[in-house]
Amino acid sequence: MLDQLLQKTTALMAQGVSFAVATVVRCLPPTSGKPGDKAIIHLDGKIWGWIGGGCAQPVVAKEALKALADGHPRLVRISPSPSNPEEGIVDYTMTCHSGGAMDIYIEPVFPKPHLVILGRSPIAQTLARLGRTIGYMVTVISSEAAEEGFADAKLIEVKDYSLQSINISSRTFIVVSTQGEGDEEALEQALKSDTSYVAFVASKTKAGKVFDSLKTRGISAQKLSAVKAPAGLDIQAQSPEEIAVSILAQIIQVRSEAKQTLSQSKAASLLTVVNTEAKDPVCGMTVDTSKASHKSERQGKMFYFCCAGCKQAFEREPNRYLELTNLQA
Repeated sequence: MLDQLLQKTTALMAQGVSFAVATVVRCLPPTSGKPGDKAIIHLDGKIWGWIGGGCAQPVVAKEALKALADGHPRLVRISPSPSNPEEGIVDYTMTCHSGGAMDIYIEPVFPKPHLVILGRSPIAQTLARLGRTIGYMVTVISSEAAEEGFADAKLIEVKDYSLQSINISSRTFIVVSTQGEGDEEALEQALKSDTSYVAFVASKTKAGKVFDSLKTRGISAQKLSAVKAPAGLDIQAQSPEEIAVSILAQIIQVRSEAKQTLSQSKAASLLTVVNTEAKDPVCGMTVDTSKASHKSERQGKMFYFCCAGCKQAFEREPNRYLELTNLQA
């Protein structure tokens, strides 16, 4: 199972996909999940792997989506009776039939930022080395062989600077540092991609001339206006090292701003998922109302259950559970 999970996580990271990993760290029997059991939770809430039965899975999926939205791991406790609140633990009280308790650690996993450098100039070389130093995945594309000075970056030689072999995502940042070797061709390829960040290492004067040339090739003024040119933050950088630092600083700034926007977007998506959930009035389990097969209507309100047993218990003593529901509201 561990081998399969490692293969799965490696494949997801290679695809540039975000996900969460849940690990059972503690159990009080009887529980179907055991310490060390692991699962992957995808962005749509689907679970791959095993972390226990029906009571645990909806809770884990819900908390995993929250972790992916805010970027923070969490320790979730599922138990049949309320416990004293402990800092750092998210408590869920569920009186499921098994009667056991579980602690599950959930950690979000995000792909590394991908720095794609077009060109083999001295600035490109320095940028590749610094990018690797701060943990970025770095790919260098050049029209001619570029074997020296690029540390452990992935090197691709292609005449027209084509990006077809590159997986472009929201975490991809493209820097054109050709400096006279195919400027128009490289920048054109960068602007045809879906990345939200393109920087061009050139003076304002040179950038303007290249932009004019690209307009004749059909590149829109709107796309050209989004290019960071000159590349990097304006810190009066002079040397290749200083210019590379200014570019990485700008990428970090853009990432930080994008992260805030993305977090708000994910929070909205999470709200959509949470709005399809209801609490089983008998055991307290979270139930997906869009998929629930056990439900009952009382006093004009629909109640959802995790299993037939909970539904039967509710229908035998509806007033008891309605009173409990009202007290908890």
